[in-house]
Amino acid sequence: MPDPASPVVTRIAPSPTGKLHIGNARTALFNWLYARHTGGTFLLRVEDTDRERSTAENVEVIFEGFAWLGLDFDAAPVFQHARADRHRAAAAEMLARGSAYRDYMTPEELAEERERARAEGRTIRSPWRDAPAPAGAGKPFVVRLKAPREGETLVEDLVKGPVVFRNDQLDDLILLRADGSPTYNLAVVVDDHEMGITHVIRGDDHLNNAARQTLIYQALGWGPPAFAHLPLIHGPDGAKLSKRHGAEAVSDFAGMGYLPEALRNYLARLGWGHGDDEIFSDAQAISWFEIADVVSAPARLDWAKLNHVNQHYIRLADDARLAGLVDEVLKSREAHRPPDLAERLARAIPVVKEGAKTILELADLVLFALKERPVAVDEKLKAALAGEGRERLGRLALALSDASDWSAEGMAGTLKRFAEGEGVGLGKVGPILRPILAAGAVAPDLASALFALGRAEALARIQEVLSHVQ
Repeated sequence: MPDPASPVVTRIAPSPTGKLHIGNARTALFNWLYARHTGGTFLLRVEDTDRERSTAENVEVIFEGFAWLGLDFDAAPVFQHARADRHRAAAAEMLARGSAYRDYMTPEELAEERERARAEGRTIRSPWRDAPAPAGAGKPFVVRLKAPREGETLVEDLVKGPVVFRNDQLDDLILLRADGSPTYNLAVVVDDHEMGITHVIRGDDHLNNAARQTLIYQALGWGPPAFAHLPLIHGPDGAKLSKRHGAEAVSDFAGMGYLPEALRNYLARLGWGHGDDEIFSDAQAISWFEIADVVSAPARLDWAKLNHVNQHYIRLADDARLAGLVDEVLKSREAHRPPDLAERLARAIPVVKEGAKTILELADLVLFALKERPVAVDEKLKAALAGEGRERLGRLALALSDASDWSAEGMAGTLKRFAEGEGVGLGKVGPILRPILAAGAVAPDLASALFALGRAEALARIQEVLSHVQ
């Protein structure tokens, strides 16, 4: 275990082999929160040893995902592939210390030993563990850890508590392959040690690796870091989160219209919490976060809770920022974007955003303000305008054109006075006015819709309908 007095250093170490999974994002968030809570350091290591899949594009996806989520790092990223020589040097050091050995088994011999081990319910045992090197030079070999075969290996996990592994169930894992390339567990140990990582906080699918890595630390004469293995994120049905649950990558959630601050808040609650608090700021999360408060049971993605949290942050968000996000959605949909789009969004967003759970929904809610004229007149609107309806709409147009206050509050007052003057309730006004303002989309209340459209557009829509319905 690290010295409790030493500064905390955490890391996230994704493999750039595809999209940034939401589980990795949650793990990164917990590492970031713990580092910020303790005044420590948060680092990024790109585990790019899979050279075929670790493309520049996939690396950029990792960077973009963390940047969108709002997690900042305290140093330049470390690329694991570039450190292969240091990993090989560590293996050579273990050979010199006698804590590793060269295994000259052929692939055929290894396959036979694997079958015997499986049949006997034991781990693989190489005949070269304590044997001298074979005569002659150039015979291929792998380098294996000389793991203890008796006793136990203890992992003091900060989330799960003490976890004990029987050493006779831990094999002599390969450190260097026959081509000289380092394996995952060796590279992770060397990199974590030399990056000064004090706390390895990661998903509990790595718990078995913690035992193997502890043995590597011991073989190199190094003290291991503190381990904390987080519960995985499951879908609402309790199964491992996958694309069939609707989303599994950070980019999926961004594309579905979730705000990064909302996702940070929600992810923090998946496996950790502070009392009954559901919504909290980054500053509060940093102040409250303790590894000891992480639960060991898997967390389940709850779309209703995520939508509730996102709706809260949409209400708080700057309207100009929301307008920019809505515009991106409109572009992706190839929707109509009038020349005065900015002005229309500036009026519409404040009056509709209370009802939006995502940016996609917000884009739907502003469509009424962006519709092109002429407004389509369907049979229902024609029926509402028959007889007294058309004349009443004409009188309403005059009342609106005379209005001095075109705010939502001012429009509410104008509509109320008009209805009172007509001797009717607003129920007689809504059916003739709402479809004109909505233009086939979803619109807010009448007063808000009038304000959002603006005087010129609202009156133009009404006049067009009056001119086409006799």
